[in-house]
Amino acid sequence: MAELSAESGVPVATVKFYLREGLLPAGERTSPNQARYSAAHVQRLRLIRALTEVGGLPLASVGVVLSAIDGDETPHRTMGVVQQELAGPTPKVSDEAAEWAAGLLADLIHRRGWKAHPPEHRAMANLVAALATAKELGQENLAGRLEEYAGLAMRAAELDVESVKGLTSFDEIIETGLVATVLGDRIFAGLRHLAQEQVSREILGG
Repeated sequence: MAELSAESGVPVATVKFYLREGLLPAGERTSPNQARYSAAHVQRLRLIRALTEVGGLPLASVGVVLSAIDGDETPHRTMGVVQQELAGPTPKVSDEAAEWAAGLLADLIHRRGWKAHPPEHRAMANLVAALATAKELGQENLAGRLEEYAGLAMRAAELDVESVKGLTSFDEIIETGLVATVLGDRIFAGLRHLAQEQVSREILGG
């Protein structure tokens, strides 16, 4: 346990908590008070840290994600679970604004030939809420850029999925896709903020 903690950088008390909660598989018992842990345990702990500390996921969502990874679903369906948990809770907006936003998204999805999702789909619901909030703030002009945002999102998604091409192991596919999704969100947001600062300086001055 001490070696596992040192190798992963996760405190012993936290490792024990993860074991109790089922987030980390039990080690191979070698005596009543000792167990042998493998590189897979170290990797799982690092993955949990990435999901919680960088990805910002609550432990309940991490548990759902890890259960999906350990299950027998296809990589596509497993990544769907991951995306649902990453989406988080949906904020409340007015029915009028939500209906307006949902109509815009339905048109966009139809034009692009994307799969339609029911209103309760969390990523879809959050997107509706974001657009609806923009309308409530008098910033409907964001909707005029929806097509361009969709194009950028498609290219980012292609880059994410390309990261798993050539992988044959289910575990590798899922873990690589998961990391690309969770950390990719943070990387893209960080780059966007740096780019906004640069463009703001060039256009708005000083």
